[in-house]
Order: sequence, then C-alpha cells, then structure tokens
Amino acid sequence: MIRRTLLLSSLSLALASTFSFAAEQKELVIGTSAGPYADQVKLGIKPILEKQGYKVKVVEFNDYIQPNFALAEGALDANAFQHIVYLTKFASDNKLALSELIKVPTAPIAIYSKKHTSLAEVKEGATVALPNDPTNQARALVLLEQLGWIKLRANYDPIRVSDKDVADNIKKIKLIPLEAAQLPRSLQDTDFSFINGNFALASGLKLTEALAAEKISPTYQNLVAIRTADKGKPWVKDLEAAYRSREFLDVTNKHFAGFAKPDYQQALQSASK
Repeated sequence: MIRRTLLLSSLSLALASTFSFAAEQKELVIGTSAGPYADQVKLGIKPILEKQGYKVKVVEFNDYIQPNFALAEGALDANAFQHIVYLTKFASDNKLALSELIKVPTAPIAIYSKKHTSLAEVKEGATVALPNDPTNQARALVLLEQLGWIKLRANYDPIRVSDKDVADNIKKIKLIPLEAAQLPRSLQDTDFSFINGNFALASGLKLTEALAAEKISPTYQNLVAIRTADKGKPWVKDLEAAYRSREFLDVTNKHFAGFAKPDYQQALQSASK
C-alpha cells in the first residue's frame, strides 16, 4: 500500500511538472520565408520576446510548402510567410489544423521597369511579365485594370481572376506569365514586370522604386500562423503582443519602408501623432 501511494505520488509530481512546463513554454521556434519576414522576426519580434525570458530560434525556408507541414507536426511553434487565402487552401487540402494569429507588415506586389521611368511610357505591344501562380497573377491583373491597361469581365472575383478574364486589352500589351522568383531577372527583357515584394527586395530592388504598387487588402496581408490547438496559450498571447507593440512599429518604420502596415499598426501610428 505504501509503495502504491509513493508510486502515485511520483506520477502526480511528474505530471504536474509536465503540465507546468507546457504552460510556461519559453522556447519558441518561428519559421519564415528567407528575406524580409525573417528580418522582421529577427530585428523586431525576437528582441521583445527575449526581454521576457523567451529563447527564440528563427528557421528560414526557401519554399512555401514545408513551413506549414513543419508547423502542423510541431517542429515550429509559428510561421510567418503567407496570406489567409494560401493558408486556408493549404490547410484544407492537407487537413492541417492551423489558424491565423495576426497580420504582419507586408511587401506589396508592384510593377517595375529597367527601360521606362513612368507608366505613361507604355506603348502598344509592350511586354509585361507577371506571376504565373493563380493568387499572385490575380493581384497583378487587378492592378493592371486599375492602371487602365486592361478591362476585366464584369463581376470578376478579385481572388480568382485569371488572364482568361481579360475582356479588353486596352493598351494591347503582351502578358508573359513567369514563376514569381524569376520575375526580377525578367526586367532585362521586358518593358514592365510585376514582382512580389519579397523577391524584389531579395534581388536588390527597393519598394520605393516601383512605378506602381497594389493597395494591399487584408486578404493579401501576410500573417503569423499557429496550430489551432495552441490558441490562448501564454506564449501565443506574448507573440501577438510583440507584433502589436510600439517597439515593433518603430522597427517597421525604420527597416521596412514601403511595407503595407496592418490595421493595428496604422491605429498605433495615428494615435501617436
């Protein structure tokens, strides 16, 4: 009887220790795409969390597939590289229990040129490169319509619109779909190229050099994703608070000029004026 009591006592202590460790998790692994979103964590988020006693490791990925699998499997605690459209479809297709935590400053897709200094220089037959993946191509086509270069069919879906939805090629431009990562190189051969912000920055372009940039809607703002089961945990609340902080806003203003700020940063900046 005494041995059984001691055994139960030992098990209770072990379980209590396990639950305490889980509740007080202080080591975080955050996955990001290589480039500005990794820099946001390293320059802005990691220092804030480390002041609170966390140990933060940043893991960079060169693809958009592995970060979500790594998160779902527990190799990561959070990731930051995607928008809600991508997260929702990827999680649904692969049956992963992942959720959005918070939006982050996002580099817009924009149009650049090595041959022209103004969009007004567009001529009939001009070559325009744009991403060949459905989500980013839709963003480029919407911006082309806003520029008045094309007319899309009535009642188009801005998230799913494709080149098949071009009802009128007003400027008679030649659209050249390319893999997003190859678009910076296309500037040597095209009149204009649409380039995602992260690839533009990685190639040495400045967001402020763009001839025009999209006004990013919340749909296309990048976000921090977590496992759905982790919602409400103390470290999750601390991670979200770090993004919402004045310190991170200051880092955004200093190091990420041209990035579209999420609503909470816009509100914080307006309140401080």
